[in-house]
Amino acid sequence: MRKVLITGADRGVGYALAELFAINGWKVFAGQFMPEWKQLEGLKKRFPDFLELLPLDVSSHESVEQAIHLISKKTDILDMLVNVAGISQSGSRDAMLAVFRVNTIGPIQMVEAALPLMKSGMKRICIVSSEAGSISVAHRKECSAYCMSKTALNMAARLMFNQLQKEGYTFRLYHPGWVRSYMQGAKSANGYFEPEDAAITAYKQFTTDRTWEDTLVMTDALDMTWPF
Repeated sequence: MRKVLITGADRGVGYALAELFAINGWKVFAGQFMPEWKQLEGLKKRFPDFLELLPLDVSSHESVEQAIHLISKKTDILDMLVNVAGISQSGSRDAMLAVFRVNTIGPIQMVEAALPLMKSGMKRICIVSSEAGSISVAHRKECSAYCMSKTALNMAARLMFNQLQKEGYTFRLYHPGWVRSYMQGAKSANGYFEPEDAAITAYKQFTTDRTWEDTLVMTDALDMTWPF
């Protein structure tokens, strides 16, 4: 049975991906940041043999280390890491720092911590980013913290790719599109895609091998390629 760790699995795209992986027979370690949000518990009842819930705050080094420790008690192989957790805040300097801790530093910490478990598995690292981080097509005038955090995330993905691709690791950098998500707390009424729609394409891209694994690209929910 293949094994995947998904961050930000409480709701939105992360939850939809956790459901898809479980439906398709993967063992899912679902990072849970909001235990008061009961949706994941319902999914656990539907797939008791395929879903493990893990307390996980990707902005906390201690939380990341503890989550990986809990996984290591269940398995010595992790095939795939899917970094979904993300937030968008504006205003104060503290708000900006919080966005960077989750959106940029979080995935870096997750990869560093998960590598020992991944070295004998499928070796696939998936990162949910955004066109908001693409400098060449930047069009926004607001959401500066979110945009800059995703730009830094894209560079982190590139650097990790440069380092790890030669060791057999493969990467997926995914832009889900304008999703009616929970990025700012409540579910947005604006957007082109429901989380479930974006997750369907993401699942396909994350689980399908490519003949060009030596190239890092950012793809979207319509299977289009974006500059990053």
